[in-house]
Amino acid sequence: MKDVAELVLPAKAALGEGPCWDSKKGVLYWVNILGKTVNIYDPKTNENKEIHVGQQVGTVVPRESGGVVVAMQKGFYFLDSETEQLTEIVDPEEQLPENRFNDGKCDPYGRFWAGTLSLSEEEGKGSLYCLHSDFNVEKKVGDLTISNGLAWSPDHRFMYLIDTPTRKVTRFDYDGETGAIDNPVPVIEFKEGEGFPDGMTIDEEGMLWIAHWNGAQVSRWNPETGEQLTSISVPALNVTSCTFGGPDLKTLYITTARKNMTEEEWGKYPLTGGLFKVETDVKGSPAYSFGG
Repeated sequence: MKDVAELVLPAKAALGEGPCWDSKKGVLYWVNILGKTVNIYDPKTNENKEIHVGQQVGTVVPRESGGVVVAMQKGFYFLDSETEQLTEIVDPEEQLPENRFNDGKCDPYGRFWAGTLSLSEEEGKGSLYCLHSDFNVEKKVGDLTISNGLAWSPDHRFMYLIDTPTRKVTRFDYDGETGAIDNPVPVIEFKEGEGFPDGMTIDEEGMLWIAHWNGAQVSRWNPETGEQLTSISVPALNVTSCTFGGPDLKTLYITTARKNMTEEEWGKYPLTGGLFKVETDVKGSPAYSFGG
């Protein structure tokens, strides 16, 4: 495995996020939150399709019955990736117009989990929600500041969640049948100078891969011991998220963001905002689809 990621798309995204591999179609979905676009990247042709959705969009997941589901500033929506038509599902924070959805993904049972934050990143204003396949939405965790990376262990016993300013990854006991979570325990903590934990994914060995905002890397961790196992350098300052893709789920795709960079940082990391990849020695867990 190389220890430096390579640029695959010079997207210059203000806030690239939410990469999600669609195994059926062989494409990568990702979003540019501030650019208000959902993107579909085809590695076979190296082409990227942009769909403008008219509001800040935090994350995108495939839908079992076709198209995708997005979590945006004004709630959950269906998006037809061919016609580009949006259909509103529900907005659980209609009473909080200064909030928007951020990172999210589907669990192994087809539920769509996504978290929110205040546009001013005010402490404790965010929450984590779960959209069930019957379209009922449930608030799962409150008092978050920047609800971010999510992952489920390969044996489906645990769910992991990042609240970025805490620098910690929290593990919950997870009941796949009901979607219940409890017993939150911090299992990983970033040290000063490493940046902040942002998005993450998990491999088939149960190890977490975490993007470093303001840290120019993706790192691999053992959540049982809290030990960092390896690091992949990314030639971009703000690394936002990562996901496994490709036919064998061994290609790690990485999103980055140009937001809040200084002139000096621009000079050092001119590729920031691009989409990157690295071939790994381990297979990733698949991205799950929304079952509704």
